[in-house]
Amino acid sequence: MGELSPLSIEYMRGQEYPGSDIVIKQTLPPGSNYDRYIASYNSDGLKIYALLTVPQGEKPRTGWPVIIFNHGYIQPEQYRTTEKYLAYTDAFSRHGYIVFKSDYRGHGNSEGKPEGAYYSPAYTIDVLNAVSSLKKYKDTDPERIGMWGHSMGGTLTLRSMVVTNDIKVGEIWAGVVASYQDLTNNWHHPDLNSRPWVPSQREQAVRRPGRQQLVDKYGSFEANPYFWQSISPIAFVKDISGPIQLQHGTADEEVPLLFSQKLDEAMKNAVKPVEFYAYEGDNHNLSNNLSTALQRSVDFFDKYLK
Repeated sequence: MGELSPLSIEYMRGQEYPGSDIVIKQTLPPGSNYDRYIASYNSDGLKIYALLTVPQGEKPRTGWPVIIFNHGYIQPEQYRTTEKYLAYTDAFSRHGYIVFKSDYRGHGNSEGKPEGAYYSPAYTIDVLNAVSSLKKYKDTDPERIGMWGHSMGGTLTLRSMVVTNDIKVGEIWAGVVASYQDLTNNWHHPDLNSRPWVPSQREQAVRRPGRQQLVDKYGSFEANPYFWQSISPIAFVKDISGPIQLQHGTADEEVPLLFSQKLDEAMKNAVKPVEFYAYEGDNHNLSNNLSTALQRSVDFFDKYLK
């Protein structure tokens, strides 16, 4: 068996994610009934920036519930803390949640290199340190922390929820949540032949860990199924820290519907609470059903965090 890969669930469970104090870097114009800030925290010795929103009004006796918000793939040098996902974060911020959207390392002004989410534990480490940082924050209830993830952020949500018990509930939209074998064999972008994915300049500057490096070190799926299972969060859902709601468009051209179907099946087989909504003809961002999907997300968090 040899040494554990840093990507393996067992290895990640053995590490510490102490987080840090949250530092307010900039006060932004407030939302309808909540305050907005750019904040920073520490992860792996790196300063990571984040969007922080805090409800106005009288704080509950135990503190506000928290949603750690894991954004999907955006080119790291184009990423801005205050852009994208505004309607999404607003839906939770307006309903009495502290929302914390980590930029992840190498994105925007955050320190570090954008190593990726699938073949490096880096971004998951960043959100686990965000969880610890929020548990210490003066306005939060450390016992009521949930996690939302879209696309690549769904990977981080699922991985986090099988590494730590701190996350009481998870919400995943169009998530990259299947096994590594499925990621390799069943993730075919319709335009891939004409428009292959090209890493951004910042990503090209990093020797980003990739599947081939793992194959070279540990062997193929067929030669070493134990290894590939050891790094796949979906193989550990029997240990998941809370219920999950999945939402996915049937016409998603970025991430196959199959991935959510596989996680739904795995959760049911493990007799774990799961809800799954598929939206006929909708896309990767659930654009045609956005208000319905957001309301379902809010209701799901309310059910388990309030």
